[in-house]
Amino acid sequence: MHPVDSSTTAEHRVVQLEEALNEAAQVNAELQSRDALKTQFLANISHDLRTPLTAIITHAEILRDGILGPLSDRQRDSVASIIGGGRQLLAAVGEILTYARGAANQLTVSPSEFHIAAVVAQVSALNEPLIAKKGLSLRVDVASDIPSLVADREQVTHVVSNLLGNAIAFTPAGGRVWVTVLSTRDAQSQHVQVEVGDTGIGIAPEHHDLVFREFAQVDPSPSRRHHGTGLGLTIARRLVELNGGRIWLESRLGEGSRFFFALPVGDMR
Repeated sequence: MHPVDSSTTAEHRVVQLEEALNEAAQVNAELQSRDALKTQFLANISHDLRTPLTAIITHAEILRDGILGPLSDRQRDSVASIIGGGRQLLAAVGEILTYARGAANQLTVSPSEFHIAAVVAQVSALNEPLIAKKGLSLRVDVASDIPSLVADREQVTHVVSNLLGNAIAFTPAGGRVWVTVLSTRDAQSQHVQVEVGDTGIGIAPEHHDLVFREFAQVDPSPSRRHHGTGLGLTIARRLVELNGGRIWLESRLGEGSRFFFALPVGDMR
C-alpha cells in the first residue's frame, strides 16, 4: 500500500468545500431572487385587485342609497352583504399590499405632529356600529398630560385600528373593550403608550410570539371562527418599529388580551 499524501487529501477537501460553498451561494441567490419576485407579484396583484373591488363597493353603495331607484327590503339586505363582503376583502387586499411593500423595504414614514387622542377618537367612532352590533361596551381613557407625537399619522391610525378591530372580533357579546393612553418616561426619553384591551378569548403564553409572525394563525384549522390573512399584527409591529417604537402583549387563554405599543416623543426633523 502507498502512503496517503496528507497535503493532497487536505487540498482535495478544500476544493470540495469551495465547491459546496459556491453551490450554496448560487442556491441562496436563486432563493433571494424568487423571494423578490414573489414580493413584487404580491404588490402588483394586490394593487390591481383594489381598483375593481373599489368599483364594486361604490356601485353597491349607489344601489343601497336608492340613486338608481327604490329597493325592496330583501334587495337592500343583499346589497348590504355585498358592501360588507367587499370591504372585508378590500381590507385583506390592503394588508397584503402593505406587507409586500414592507417586505420590499418600500414602506416610508411621513412624520407630522399630531395628538394621539384625535386618532383614538377617530378609530373608536368608526367602530361604534360594530361594537353596538356585537353588544360590547367600549371605554376610552386618554390621560390629560399626553404630549403631541411626531410620527406617521396614517401608520399609527392603522395600528390602532388593527388592534381595536382584533379586540372587537375576539370578544364575545356582552364583553368589554378599552383603549387607554398614557405618558411614560424612562431614563432616556418620554413615550406615549397606547393599550388596547378586551375581555375576549385570550391567547396562551406559548403563542404570544406566534401572533406577530407573518401568515401565522393561532388556530390554523379551516373551521376556525375568526378568519384573516395572518398579517395584521405583523404589519402593526412593522409600522410601530418604523416609527421608532415597540409593541407587545399581555394575555392568558380565557382571560382576555392587552396589546400595547409605545412611541417616542420627539421634535420634528
